[in-house]
Amino acid sequence: MLRLLLAGLIAAILGGHAAAQPATSPEKAADPGVVIVPKLEGPPRAKAPSEKDFAGYAMVYFKDETHGAYLAVSRDGYSFTDVNDGDPVFLGEHLAEQHGVRDPHIARGPDGAFYLAMTDLHIYGDRKGFRSERWQRPEDAYGWGNNRALVLMKSHDLIHWTHAVYRVDSAFPELGDIGCTWAPQTIYDPAEGKMMVYFTMRFRNGAPNIYYAYANDDFTAFESTPQRLTDIDCIDADIAVVDGVYHMHYVAGGKVYYAKSDRLDQGYVARPGRIDPERVSTEAPNVFRRLDTGAYVLMYDVYAGRPNNMGFSETTDFEHYTHLGRFNEGVMKGVNFERPKHGAVTHLTESELAAVVEHWGVSLKAE
Repeated sequence: MLRLLLAGLIAAILGGHAAAQPATSPEKAADPGVVIVPKLEGPPRAKAPSEKDFAGYAMVYFKDETHGAYLAVSRDGYSFTDVNDGDPVFLGEHLAEQHGVRDPHIARGPDGAFYLAMTDLHIYGDRKGFRSERWQRPEDAYGWGNNRALVLMKSHDLIHWTHAVYRVDSAFPELGDIGCTWAPQTIYDPAEGKMMVYFTMRFRNGAPNIYYAYANDDFTAFESTPQRLTDIDCIDADIAVVDGVYHMHYVAGGKVYYAKSDRLDQGYVARPGRIDPERVSTEAPNVFRRLDTGAYVLMYDVYAGRPNNMGFSETTDFEHYTHLGRFNEGVMKGVNFERPKHGAVTHLTESELAAVVEHWGVSLKAE
């Protein structure tokens, strides 16, 4: 425990680029099945699988109750099974400066690796004894949450991960007084040959907007200064590329909207009208392709539902959407978990799915 406390203290003091060190030991992290390693050893000549190689899905999500991140897998993209029977496998208490993680997003890179990015924030940190005040800084000056760090992790097998706590304000003091850094997502930019991280950021208690920067190869820090991605006022952007067109779903006023561009880093034109079919507030859109079809699933966090849940719609053209309902209220199923928040889905090969199932001892129901 002393080693964990010292590691967290060092990370908090150093901040920025220097904080790219494991926050916990492999022995401790192995409890839920995830191992934090100082350096990632990928397969030789690693590259991203093609769609014909994919045979399943991995979904990450989080819960307010634990401030940890979870992993679920599926063969058909309809029925998901949590690998740890509804308990987190990424422990925010060990991985984050604020001892809590939120808003996990997972994506594949051209090297075939999994890139996991999360918000470093515990909204109940004072109740848990991690700090004496409600937030790290006064809410009237910096707003709700007011965190400044992101958690960046990379893996080739969903088991062994590198880990960095990245303080955006420490790395780029020239940006000004950062009020928050939320909901990071990652996508490969072929024009730059790098993984782009885009996230919600605001200054002090001003209006939040989407910014982007390019990550280093180890996925421990940014190599470029964050720039504003779009002049659309929004949060929680999600970008999917299909045939050279970048489809962005985003959130404004608790509703999911849509914009598109032929450039990843600029030029998004919004389409009027709410995309998700909910009558209550939603956030955290994420799009994934349904394998062997021309369909794309739009997933969103129905956080204002009572109880909260994840909602789904499906589209083939990003013009018309079919409502699929919420988890366990329609065709989408959560086998051994409920009430997930702010999730993301990526694809797995047959060997990757088999390795995860064996490692965690998961029994996938017939699909």
